[in-house]
Amino acid sequence: MGVNVKMVTGDQMAIARETAKQLGMGTNIVDASALGDMKHHETAQASEAIEKADGFAQVFPEHKFYIVDVLQKAGHIVGMTGDGVNDAPALKKADCGIAVSGATDAARAAASIVLLASGLSVIIDAIKESRRIFQRMNSYAIYRIAETLRVLFFMTLAILVFNFYPLTAVMIVMLALLNDGAILSIAYDNVHYKDKPEAWNMRLVLGISTVLGVIGVVAAFGLFYLGERVFHLDRAHIQTLMYLKLSVAGHLTIFLTRTRGPFWSIRPAKVLWIAVLGTQMLATLIAVYGLFMTPLGWGWAAFVWGYALAWFLLNDRVKLLAYRIFDPTKTPLLAKKPLDLTPQIAARAYELYQERVQGESQQDQDWLEAEREIRKDQPPHGKAG
Repeated sequence: MGVNVKMVTGDQMAIARETAKQLGMGTNIVDASALGDMKHHETAQASEAIEKADGFAQVFPEHKFYIVDVLQKAGHIVGMTGDGVNDAPALKKADCGIAVSGATDAARAAASIVLLASGLSVIIDAIKESRRIFQRMNSYAIYRIAETLRVLFFMTLAILVFNFYPLTAVMIVMLALLNDGAILSIAYDNVHYKDKPEAWNMRLVLGISTVLGVIGVVAAFGLFYLGERVFHLDRAHIQTLMYLKLSVAGHLTIFLTRTRGPFWSIRPAKVLWIAVLGTQMLATLIAVYGLFMTPLGWGWAAFVWGYALAWFLLNDRVKLLAYRIFDPTKTPLLAKKPLDLTPQIAARAYELYQERVQGESQQDQDWLEAEREIRKDQPPHGKAG
């Protein structure tokens, strides 16, 4: 998970070392009394010792606060668990203070998270879920910026250059309602989180969203050109044409922004599929039968869908190239992640364990049966022939 775990205990060094060894945490346990004068600025040696330590023994409450403070100054995001009153200052200081089950009221008040169940395994689940949430937020940010650029630039340029309003006020409202209704489902989407902590990369977010937004503007003007200069549609029909195009293309953009790789690399959640298909069926019916706009007909609606899908496939390729440019240090986008075989390994290990246990049980039964046969053939004691 990319999280370095350190043990902080008030126990003696020998107990702390043995406990850390049994837990597989390492044996580099530092005596808290050797950390130096905590009332003054920490020394470079003390900071390095704290960063490299696997744990700390003979710790007093002020040591806990000091350890958290030093790690934060070194640029680390620090989380801490505790249950007592003396843990409250360090819990408050930490980036994420976690009060365990049965903690005192002071610890609960100082902590960011309060565990209600016994054990610490729930912390791992919380880390995984928070990373899923981060990926969804990242996808939403890219989508929202790209869509804003797409609509605003297209509207502004169409008005300034062609003196034409491509969408009416009612169309804009309907577009916003349907888009917002579908994008809510991204909170339940399937995502792949990384094995290490992440932070916002605004250069990447703005870069990818700008690329997708600009290409969307080009695609919109391409359809506008076809409608006016090639097919010679009137302005009312062009408005309906552009409304349906912006609606369909906007929802397809969701499937572009939710993955770093090709759009098919991560299966969308069922609720996302239902939301997108439902809103776009409604948008298509509105455009075909002309609710608050000029009816477009099924033929032109099919043409818009085909046009939007063609640009969607092109945008997916351009997105991959944009990720390579804005984030070249990452793993190649088309490279597959190593398959996690842990569940299969665990299941097979249990099968082998059962086979071994059953085998031992059979051997015991064979031994007992053989012992009974041998003893049965032996004459009783005191009756030697």
